[in-house]
Order: sequence, then structure tokens, then C-alpha cells
Amino acid sequence: MKEISITSSFIVYDSLQELSQDIQDLMNQAVEVRKKAYAPYSQFRVGAALLLDNGKIVLGSNQENAAYPSGLCAERVAIFHAGSIYPEAKILKMAITAASDTNQTTAPIPPCGSCRQSIAEYEIRQDTPIEIFFMGEIGEVYKSASLKNLLPFMFDKKFL
Repeated sequence: MKEISITSSFIVYDSLQELSQDIQDLMNQAVEVRKKAYAPYSQFRVGAALLLDNGKIVLGSNQENAAYPSGLCAERVAIFHAGSIYPEAKILKMAITAASDTNQTTAPIPPCGSCRQSIAEYEIRQDTPIEIFFMGEIGEVYKSASLKNLLPFMFDKKFL
């Protein structure tokens, strides 16, 4: 028997204003698209903005459905859209922000498990880390240097 110890490391910024201007701009785009989320059931709005290596920015917001499993998170909306219109581009950075219609969200909100797996597919495929910045509505912003930091035991094609 042996024990495996896994450590994740994040950079924590006190607020959006501590980020570099390019990341502030990316996060502000995520905030704007968050406001366009279709979230009548959860009343929890999420926005995502991706910076691609071709300089393009791709946005996504969560899209809910009365049949809950049929909705899609903001991160996957953005990733799948980027993959369909810029299939050769690499995702360099991702900014994620979440807000509730019923109370102020002050804690950083990371991607859900399904989104982590989807991000993993792209990070592995492009063989380049994706920097992920995430926050609530206000407050601290967390930075992960790679999806592997958020999902250390990734399932990928090598298992198939």
C-alpha cells in the first residue's frame, strides 16, 4: 500500500483591479456576457471569456432548460463555440465569473466537474496549459495555471 498526496496551487488576487489590464478586460467581457445568461430556473448566471492564440476572444453564458440535463454551462458554451469556429486555435486563458439573482456571490466560483472534463479535453488536445481565472460577482479572483491543477486525475484518450 502507498499514499499519494496531491497539491493544488492557486494565485489569489484580492480583487479584479489587481489583475493585469489584459486579464481585467477578459474578465470584464465575461461579466458582460454573464448578464445575458439564460438562467430562469437556477437564477445563477455564469459568463466565460476565452482568449485564443489567434487573438480572438470567444464568449459564453450558461443556457438552462426546463429539462435540467439539457442545459449547458458558460464554459462549455464558449469552449465548444471556439472549437467549432477556430478549430486550430489554442485556448490560452479563460475568465469565469458567476452571480446569483438572489444574493451577492463573493467567493470565487470554479468550473463544475463536467466543464473541467471538457476543458481537459482541449488542454490535452492542444498540449498547452490553459490559464483559468475565476471569481464570483465581487471579491477575490483565483488563478490556476492549468486545468490539471483543478482536475489532477483527468480522464483522457490514453484510457480508451
